[in-house]
Amino acid sequence: MSIVLRENIDWVGYVDWTVRDFHSYNTDRGATYNAYLVRDEKTALIDTVKAPFVNDLIQKVTTLTDMKSIRYIICNHAEPDHSGGLPRVIKECPNATLVCTKKCEAALGKHYDTSGWNFHIVKTGDTLSLGKWTLQFIETPMVHWPESMFTYIPEEKLLFSMDAFGQHYATIRRFDDEVSFQALMEEAKTYYANILMPYGKFIAATMDEVAKLDIDMIAPSHGLVFRSNIDKIIEAYKGWIVHKPKPKVLVIYDTMWNSTGEMAKAILEGASIPGVETDLIHVRLSNLTRIATDMLDAAGVAIGSSILNREMMPMIGATLIYLKGLRPSGKAGFAFGSYGWSQGGMRNLVDYMKALDWEIVRDTISSQFKPTPEILDECRAAGKQLAEKALELANNHAN
Repeated sequence: MSIVLRENIDWVGYVDWTVRDFHSYNTDRGATYNAYLVRDEKTALIDTVKAPFVNDLIQKVTTLTDMKSIRYIICNHAEPDHSGGLPRVIKECPNATLVCTKKCEAALGKHYDTSGWNFHIVKTGDTLSLGKWTLQFIETPMVHWPESMFTYIPEEKLLFSMDAFGQHYATIRRFDDEVSFQALMEEAKTYYANILMPYGKFIAATMDEVAKLDIDMIAPSHGLVFRSNIDKIIEAYKGWIVHKPKPKVLVIYDTMWNSTGEMAKAILEGASIPGVETDLIHVRLSNLTRIATDMLDAAGVAIGSSILNREMMPMIGATLIYLKGLRPSGKAGFAFGSYGWSQGGMRNLVDYMKALDWEIVRDTISSQFKPTPEILDECRAAGKQLAEKALELANNHAN
């Protein structure tokens, strides 16, 4: 069933209720692939859906208009979750022109046989008249692919924001004021942390462009449409872009015989001072999606691992590789862990932290096999030191 955003502007996307993995992103609440139909003197379809669900999109569209009446197909982003349905849709729309950026044209050509497609290339500031409505285009390079763009209808103050402001959230509802706003913002934060975090400087430039627009509605390519909480999602993005730190300490670890686990709990105990939020994350009982989301606004991070075959534990390695790609910045931290006969892998923990340009607040705490009471006391003191540093970083950013 299509959903009305404005009169003659409808959501015609697909709700993917059962998906739980989105290229290693844990989608615990499912996902949606949003497409929008704008009916005017000339009709435009804004984005499509993943290829397996294109029949559903076509069915929704044909309840509203003849596919042959579509004059423009707007491709805001070439990633296959939005463009996968294009080859079939273009066959069904013989009178349509595909509108996208030059880089998008090239990207689509790497995914599909576009030799027979009719392209119209646009750049920032270009417009297309549909009749009473105008489509205005804004290039948004690296939000989060090089070819992406926004489409804006100034007469309706309606922004089609591509992946920006999106969430992986399957629901029969389509608007932000129809669901739990807390749950919505949890998913928006998770989406930003796991998809958009590395591109903060590019998103900041895009936010400057967004600030120039008069917006009453934001319709992203995933999740709910914002019509009541636009200021709140924009304000949240401003904080996420700069990795605005909270007085929050994460203790992230993996352990073999619980020696590193005992150290982690002692560090958490020491970090639990007034005004500081703490969390203990055993990586094999968590997932990369949650860890990256928690990392986004944490000021202090302690990372610990037992040593296995002279290296860090495999899931700690996977976590650090994932974080290195996402590049969470502005953190302070230290490494810790237990070992048997070689401490070599412990040095790798610190190397990853340094590669992320984190401030290393103290030397690594290491224990040969089971930690002694003295080592656990050192862990508690280190946790307190990290919590105090987290308070300092958060206060400095607030001033």
